[in-house]
Amino acid sequence: MQNYKELKVWEKAHQLTLRIYTITKVFPREELYSLTNQLRRCASGIPANIAEGCGKNSQKEFRNFLNIALGSANETEYFLLLSKDLEYLSTDDHLPLNDSINEIKAMLISLINKVRLTIQKSSPPS
Repeated sequence: MQNYKELKVWEKAHQLTLRIYTITKVFPREELYSLTNQLRRCASGIPANIAEGCGKNSQKEFRNFLNIALGSANETEYFLLLSKDLEYLSTDDHLPLNDSINEIKAMLISLINKVRLTIQKSSPPS
């Protein structure tokens, strides 16, 4: 069990979520219960799953929640692209958000691999 607030990937995901909440305030009202809600939910799912995984008792459970966070990151990337293509986000607004989500995805993949190695090292040989 570890403190999720000490993970750089959690901090970056939290900051991205805050930016997405701010930027989606100007989305069309008719999108409030669809795209706006979906984008906010998948973005907040990234740091939430990292936090939940940190509270688990095993590295395997932690890795599972990191994989769920990675899925949410991919979903966030798509909804950002959709928002741009629907012209709810300008290219200037989309680019830094897209860069940020790709950085988070890379960090999650790296952390998942690190946890996987820890699990392998602690498993008894077969």
